[in-house]
Amino acid sequence: MKQTFAVLIALVVCFTAATAQSTQKTKAPKGYDAKLAEKLGADEMGMKTYVFVMLKRGKANFAAEKRKSLIDGHMENIGRLAEAGKLVLAGPFMDNKDWRGIYIFDVRTVEEAEQLVLTDPAIKEGVFEVELHPWYGSASLAEVVKIHKKIQKKAP
Repeated sequence: MKQTFAVLIALVVCFTAATAQSTQKTKAPKGYDAKLAEKLGADEMGMKTYVFVMLKRGKANFAAEKRKSLIDGHMENIGRLAEAGKLVLAGPFMDNKDWRGIYIFDVRTVEEAEQLVLTDPAIKEGVFEVELHPWYGSASLAEVVKIHKKIQKKAP
């Protein structure tokens, strides 16, 4: 009888400890916003998968006027993709090397991102070449475009 009682107590203690650990694992930290996390597609770590695109110097060479036209189209396309919620981050590198800039697309697949980069006239014409990779980062990146609008005095 004492052994049965001891085993029962041990089981209760183990169950209580396991339940406490399980609760600790799933308890959200102070300030956690479940609705925002769901809206942004965040996993339990607050992260999600994007497609990271490296824009590299292309082989095409154009006269200044044509190049300016292609870069203007490139900038317009960035704005359009950001407005559509597909492009969450973009920007140039400032050291004038072969790496020219980056895009981070909020899409599920590399193939979707490939279709989006082909809407960029500078990429289509070979001013830039691209390299695409699935990338895991903070789901909060989707909010960057909204915040940027609040601090941007002048459009490019």
